[in-house]
Amino acid sequence: MPHATPARACGHRPRWWTELPLIAVVYGLYSAGRLLVRGDIPAAVDHGLSILRLEKSLHLNFEHPLNRLLTSHPSVGIPADFAYASLHYLVTPALLLWMYRRRAAAYRTARTWLLTSTLIGLIGFTLLPTCPPRLLEAGHGFVDTMAQYSSYGWWGAEASAPRGLGGMTNQYAAMPSLHVGWALWCGVLLWRYGRHPLLRALGVLYPLTILFVVMGTANHYFLDAVAGAAVMGVGALLTRPVMRAAARVTARLRAFVPRRRAHGAPVAATRPPIVGGGCETSAGERFPGRRTPSAYPSDAPQASGSPGRAAAGDSAPAAAR
Repeated sequence: MPHATPARACGHRPRWWTELPLIAVVYGLYSAGRLLVRGDIPAAVDHGLSILRLEKSLHLNFEHPLNRLLTSHPSVGIPADFAYASLHYLVTPALLLWMYRRRAAAYRTARTWLLTSTLIGLIGFTLLPTCPPRLLEAGHGFVDTMAQYSSYGWWGAEASAPRGLGGMTNQYAAMPSLHVGWALWCGVLLWRYGRHPLLRALGVLYPLTILFVVMGTANHYFLDAVAGAAVMGVGALLTRPVMRAAARVTARLRAFVPRRRAHGAPVAATRPPIVGGGCETSAGERFPGRRTPSAYPSDAPQASGSPGRAAAGDSAPAAAR
C-alpha cells in the first residue's frame, strides 16, 4: 500500500512582503490626500456651521455637553486627548496584525474592507471639506481641548500632530470621521472573531469610547461620526466586488507571464523529482546523484537465476547483489 502524505493546505493568508507595500500605498494616499486637499477654508466653515444647525434642529448636538465635561474635568479631558491622538494609529494596525496572524482565512476580507473604506473617506474629505467644532469661533460654545491640555502631551495647538508639525495635516478633514469608522471596523472584528468574552466586550466599548472622545474633544460633530459609520457600511458592501476585481487582474497578470515565456523567454530546466522519501521503491526508479549500474536493469546484464532469486535481489542493497 503506498504511503500517503497529507495534502498541503491552501492558505488564505497573503505573503507579508506583498501586504506591507499595499497597505503603505493606500495609507500614503490617504495621508497625502488629507494634506493636499485642504479645500477652501470659508467653505469648510460654512459646511461645519450647516452641520451644526442641522444637528440643533434635530436635537442631536451632543458635542456641547460632552465638550463642557472634558474642559471642566482634566481627569477626563486629558485621557480623552491621549486617546484621540494615539489609539487611532495603534489599535487599528495592531488588530490588522492580529487578524493576519490568528485569523488568516478572514484577513484578506478584513483588510480589503478597511482599505476600501479609507479610500471612500478620502473622497469625502475632497468633496466636503468641513471645519471641526474646535475651530469655529468661540461664540459657538466649543473649546479646543487639545490646545487646552497641550502641555500634557506631544501635540500642539494644531490638531493631534506633534508640536511644530501641525502644518503637515489637514485640519478641515472632519467629514466623515474615520476615527469612528476605523474604530467600528475594530469593534466588528473583535466581536466576530474574538473568542474570549473580554475581547467581545472590547468590541462594543471601543467604538463607543472613540465616539465619546471625538465629540468631547470637539474634533468631530455627531453627524461626522454617522458619516464615518456609513462609509464603513459602503466599504463592507464593496469588499467582495473589489476582491473579485483584484482576483481577475491577478489572474490576467499570471496568464501573461507564461505567454511571454512561450515567445522565446528561457525556461529554467526542471530537475527530476526525488522519489522514495524513506519508502522502498520499485526497480528502475532513479535517484539523482546515486546512479549505480546495478540500480538500472537496462544498463547491466540480466542476473541469472530463477525469478524468485531476482525478486529477492531487488530488495537487497546494491553491494550485496
